[in-house]
Amino acid sequence: MKTVLLIVLSLIAAMSSAEPVPCSSEEHTQFDFWLGKWTAYTADGKTRQGTNHLHKIMGNCGMQENWESASGNFSGTSYNFYMASRGVWHQTWVDNSGGRLLLEGRKEEGEMVLQGNRTAADGVTVLDRITWTPLEDGRVRQHWQASKDDGVTWSEVFDGYYQREE
Repeated sequence: MKTVLLIVLSLIAAMSSAEPVPCSSEEHTQFDFWLGKWTAYTADGKTRQGTNHLHKIMGNCGMQENWESASGNFSGTSYNFYMASRGVWHQTWVDNSGGRLLLEGRKEEGEMVLQGNRTAADGVTVLDRITWTPLEDGRVRQHWQASKDDGVTWSEVFDGYYQREE
């Protein structure tokens, strides 16, 4: 009987002293709705824009995106991760045109909203804002807007609706 009690107490002690699993908080899963293989279409669903594949990496601490346009002439990759120390999501995007985006933000009212500044070819600072919205029918809307006046007025860069392939 003493042996059984010692085993049980040892198990309880081991479970209570176990290290927390990295990147397992609720916040780390906020962008999981974007995981998978997708085909992007225009809002009317008639024109295919490209394909996207997003998967977890680094022991579920990050998410890698791989985009290819329908023409095959444009591709890009992003790395997304939750920065627990700052309470924000971060995205680093690079593409085959030499472009890059550095975005940060949070999940707000069911949408992931990330934004950041970049310098355009003409030297003007542009504020980019991208919003991902999971829709009831299983699609995800990605709406990219840009502002040259620090968010006073916005122009549309991309408005895609993603249909899951798997």
